[in-house]
Amino acid sequence: MPLPNLDSVESILAIVVVFGVLVFVHELGHFLLAKKAGILCREFALGMGPKIFRVKRGETEYTLRLLPIGGLVRMAGEDPEMDMLKPHMEVSVERDALGKVTHILLDGPSSGSARAITGTVVQFDLEQNLNIVLELDGEQKTFAVHPQAHLVKDGQEVQIAPLNRQFKGKTVSQRFWAIFAGPAANFLLAFVLFIVIGFLYGVPNSSILGNVIPGGPAAAAGLLPGDKVIAIQGQPVSSWKDVIEKISKAPDQQLTVEYERNGQRMTVPVKVGKDENNVGKIMVTNATTFAPGEVLKYGATSTYEFTMMILKSLGMLVTGEYGLKDLSGPVGIFKMTGEVAQQGMAILLKWAAVLSINLGLFNLLPLPALDGGRLAFLGVEALRGRPVDPHKEGMVHFLGFAFLMLLILVVTWNDLQRLFS
Repeated sequence: MPLPNLDSVESILAIVVVFGVLVFVHELGHFLLAKKAGILCREFALGMGPKIFRVKRGETEYTLRLLPIGGLVRMAGEDPEMDMLKPHMEVSVERDALGKVTHILLDGPSSGSARAITGTVVQFDLEQNLNIVLELDGEQKTFAVHPQAHLVKDGQEVQIAPLNRQFKGKTVSQRFWAIFAGPAANFLLAFVLFIVIGFLYGVPNSSILGNVIPGGPAAAAGLLPGDKVIAIQGQPVSSWKDVIEKISKAPDQQLTVEYERNGQRMTVPVKVGKDENNVGKIMVTNATTFAPGEVLKYGATSTYEFTMMILKSLGMLVTGEYGLKDLSGPVGIFKMTGEVAQQGMAILLKWAAVLSINLGLFNLLPLPALDGGRLAFLGVEALRGRPVDPHKEGMVHFLGFAFLMLLILVVTWNDLQRLFS
């Protein structure tokens, strides 16, 4: 069966599914920890831009947006919806059987419930005391407001959020976990994906040889499937990664390989070959195992190793070993995902796991507008005992967002140049 082309339906579907899952899991982390802290989550969105699908369940509206990049969890206290209500406005209020206001209609008099009352807003407190004062026929009257009351304008309802339901009304610890949970969910997803790979395809079984290709250097030296490599050039090896690392660095060299067969240790010289990239090869594969313990270990170690590898690459950006020209943006990553999808499910799952780690690490960078930037502000708040001025923090995040958009434009230009060169 021929491999699908990059522009095939299968490749496009792979791109949509992979990035959809990564973003969904990231936002789900934020959402679950925010809900656990009691924060009112107004919207859970996948994508950016105009809404193309929406459905409301409970307090949250779940939406799908036009541009398939990013997502968001809109938490109460992070948007200006309460600015809809202002003093001197004429409004109608609807009350429940206990007399508490359940709806504040901002479009004027109501012809609905018999409990509806129309008046002019004198003052209100929808965060702490939960009341609204209306002027009725020259007299002022105070009404208690239900903690789940709604503002209604142009047919759209917005639930109020008392301070104890807002993001800013929670402790530093609760806000920290609500923010950190997004990147953490991406690391957890990578761990799970590596485990899935292990159970589906097996994981390297220590340094034990699996298939020994006839006519290759290993076969010529007398090595057999099941042999366990113990040392190369007198240096102990404990994993298949160690074996690959030592052999790949020795093209056209003769190495002394110590191995164990049927409980006996033996040593044999192996003349290493090479591939077209001058990487040493001895034409063997690793034995695999499906043992649950080994699979779980593989999931943990793979997540850790790729995390360290990505951190090392980020360090090279800081030191100048890598430059902007070496970075890829959405176009390059989408293209690579489509190409990886053509190489089989195992490679695609591993690529998705690596992308998930990338997403988690990127969001933890202490840059404004990213989760890491918000965590940094929480750290400052914890140290000084009071929050940073919201307007100043908002300005920093706005400038950070503008910088990120500029960076995305630059790396996208790099992607396009590579794509059409």
